[in-house]
Amino acid sequence: MMNNNLIFLVFGFIFLWLGILTFFLFRTVRHYQELTRGVEKKHLQTVLEKILKDLGEEEKQISELFKIVRKLEKENLYNIQKIGLVRFNPFSEVGGNQSFSLAILDGEGSGLVISSLHSREVTRIYAKPVKRGKAVGYQLSTEEIQAIKNARKIA
Repeated sequence: MMNNNLIFLVFGFIFLWLGILTFFLFRTVRHYQELTRGVEKKHLQTVLEKILKDLGEEEKQISELFKIVRKLEKENLYNIQKIGLVRFNPFSEVGGNQSFSLAILDGEGSGLVISSLHSREVTRIYAKPVKRGKAVGYQLSTEEIQAIKNARKIA
């Protein structure tokens, strides 16, 4: 009686082990078939050579894309990227904030500040160059400095 139970236990273990091995075998075969899909010769060496060839071509394309992105980043520094506006009232006799300072800057903080001073009789417009956030050749008003600060916050 004890021998029969032991035999059934051993056969049960072997049957379970064969079931597990069969499951993994079918899974491996399915994976191999997916790898070799689209390849005429179903040899692993052919598949691996095709994958390596495709990988080499993709690496070249990625390298070219990185070069293009770096070039665009360098060129983009000189495009208008930051704009700051401050409206204010410089004269007490004129109501409202009709005057303004507008900072137009590139990626390095260089560009210009345009200021308009509006009064009842006349409107005057001034433009001052800016290099890396600082005035070049002219002194900036408080509003112009604030316009540059506002522009630099936008990034």
